[in-house]
Amino acid sequence: MIENTTSKILKKLAELEKEEGSLPLLLEFYRELLQIQSGAQKRLDKPEPGLSTETIRQQMQNGLPLVGFDGLALDWTLVQDVFVEVIAAFSRYQQLFGETPKRLIKPGAGRLLTKKAVKAWFNGNELPPTLLEGVRENFMQTLIQATLQPFLTGYAQALISSVDQSFMEGWRRGYCPICGGSPDLAFLEKEYGARWLLCSRCDAEWLFQRLECPYCGNQQQNTLAFFTDDKELYRLYICEQCKCYLKAIDLRKAESEILLPLERFYTLDIDSQAREYGYNLCQKPAVMRK
Repeated sequence: MIENTTSKILKKLAELEKEEGSLPLLLEFYRELLQIQSGAQKRLDKPEPGLSTETIRQQMQNGLPLVGFDGLALDWTLVQDVFVEVIAAFSRYQQLFGETPKRLIKPGAGRLLTKKAVKAWFNGNELPPTLLEGVRENFMQTLIQATLQPFLTGYAQALISSVDQSFMEGWRRGYCPICGGSPDLAFLEKEYGARWLLCSRCDAEWLFQRLECPYCGNQQQNTLAFFTDDKELYRLYICEQCKCYLKAIDLRKAESEILLPLERFYTLDIDSQAREYGYNLCQKPAVMRK
C-alpha cells in the first residue's frame, strides 16, 4: 500500500511538471527525498516484529505502541547510508533550508548518526551534543525523521492490520499505535465523515474522536474549533488549551484522489497561517506526553 502511494505521488508530480514546465522548488525537493526513501524501502527486508496476538492485545489495552526503539531491527549500515543521502538532498536546496553545516557533508558523516542519537530522537529526548555541534536541533531532527521514515513505514505496513479500529473499543489515543509518533495530518473519511489521524513518522492511520484534541486530550467544546476554506476541503483544527493545531482534509469534498503524504506539502500555507495566529504543531512522541 505504501509503495503504491509513493508511485502515485511520483506520477502526479511528473504530470504536474509536464503541465507547468517545472515543479515548485519545494515539490522538486520532496520528489528527490521521496525517491531516496523509496529506494531505501526496496533495500529493506520485510520487518518481522514477532508479536503474538496476546502481546498485541495487551499493548493496545495498556496504551502502548506496538514498536518501541528496542524492538526495531535496524540495519545500521543502511540507516547511515540513507542519512548521508538525505543530507545531500537537503544540501542541494539551500534556498529552502539554508546552508548545510560542513561537518555533515564530509566523508564519513553517516557515522555521526549513532544508535544513541536515534534512540534519543525516537523517544523525544535531547539529542547528543556531539551530534549537534554547529547544527540546529530542529534541522537535525528533520534529517533523522526523513532518514528513519522508510524503516518505520515498514513496521506500519506490517502491523497496522493488527490494530483494532472498531468504533467502540478500538485504539482512540492521540499518538500512533505503531511507533508512538504524533499526528501531523488528519482526514475525514468519505463515507461517514469519521476522523482519522496520520502519523508524522510512519504514516500509519488510526481512527480518532471528532471532538477531542489529540495532543492534550481536551474535550471542552468551547475551547475546540476548526476553520475551513471556501470549498470546505481543508480544515484547521485548533485547541485553545494547548495552543496546538492539526490540518485535516475532508474527503467528502474531494473531487479527485487525495494522496495524504503529498498533502503535507500542498498545505504548508495552512501551517503558516496557524503559526501566525499563535498555534503550534505539537509533535512530541507518546512517551513524552504521558
